Amino acid sequence: MQTLNNEAKTNQTKKYSLIDTDIHERVMYKDLFPYLEQPWRRYIEDCHWQQEKHMPFTQPAVAGVDRADAKTPDGKPAGTSLPFMQEQLLDANNHEFGILTGALDPSPSSMHGWYEMATALASAYNDWQINDWLDKDSRLYGSVHIAAQEVANAVKEIERVGSHPKMIQVLLPIDDIAWGDPYYHPIFEAAERHNLMIGMHHNEPPAPLGKWPRYFIEWHSLIATSHMAQITSMIFNGVFEKYPNLKLMMIEGGFTYVPFLMKKLDQQFKDLRHEVPWVTTMPSDTIKNRMAFTTQPLEEMSKKEWNLLVEQMGTDEIICFSTDYPHWDYDSPDEAVPKGLEEDVLKRIYGENARKFYPKLPARGDV
Repeated sequence: MQTLNNEAKTNQTKKYSLIDTDIHERVMYKDLFPYLEQPWRRYIEDCHWQQEKHMPFTQPAVAGVDRADAKTPDGKPAGTSLPFMQEQLLDANNHEFGILTGALDPSPSSMHGWYEMATALASAYNDWQINDWLDKDSRLYGSVHIAAQEVANAVKEIERVGSHPKMIQVLLPIDDIAWGDPYYHPIFEAAERHNLMIGMHHNEPPAPLGKWPRYFIEWHSLIATSHMAQITSMIFNGVFEKYPNLKLMMIEGGFTYVPFLMKKLDQQFKDLRHEVPWVTTMPSDTIKNRMAFTTQPLEEMSKKEWNLLVEQMGTDEIICFSTDYPHWDYDSPDEAVPKGLEEDVLKRIYGENARKFYPKLPARGDV
């Protein structure tokens, strides 16, 4: 976790246009009631329904999965108050834009059964996000939440809210579903139709072990492997050939695994391309041209180590800064990246790479 006092923040972050690609707003069930139709509201209000939880661990910090100082002044969970988030994050760090990636926990797309309830929750969440967050702060942009298990209804939800000017991606959880499967391709078709990118964020995946490991530290150390599995699925199932304007943002997995994955996928493609004749582009080129990766959680490293990773990837234009606010391993924009990086590099990482990736984000000076 990276933190810094407000005075130092002010001096550093005002140098660059800061676009934060991973901010977790949080909803309480009661906040969804105005947007949740019956009988779904009754199941929560009267029958005390709650989403299933998969993760068996206690959480890693004194405030659980959140920063201790992110609990709201009135005692509510971190991420539930827009005014407090504005004060603690957006104003303090001089954000130009922030992209909301929070969701119910777990995501509606991770519910095991009762997909009708998942669909209703996703719709209510989108309406709540638009009305209570996006419409109240010009800096915030949002993610379309869907219940992807029911593809037809997921597409309907994208059609319903995807044209909203502040919705910029469709959010899918990284768990035990391989999203490259052609069954889910109508979701990508609908996203492309509305100029939406795809964002993938780990949820509560037991991957890659097939079941939960004994400790949180094991699971958290291996998050990148589940990200690699999704990238592999998307590439070799031909998603990027089929939808030429679609791009994929991998959220909260870092990027230090990318050079290895590029090398591995390229070699496998050379050896086994006869199995996937619909794939016409080298995987490393697809990664460089059609994907981006949020920085957080960024391992501590030197400028030399950073530059070596960039050299191996062949570009730094796929790296997009993120804080992961308000989580326990939050990365401060002043402390997360190595000291001494060139000004043009910092400009790209802090903002311009994300602006280039998301076509619905305004150009500089347009707001």
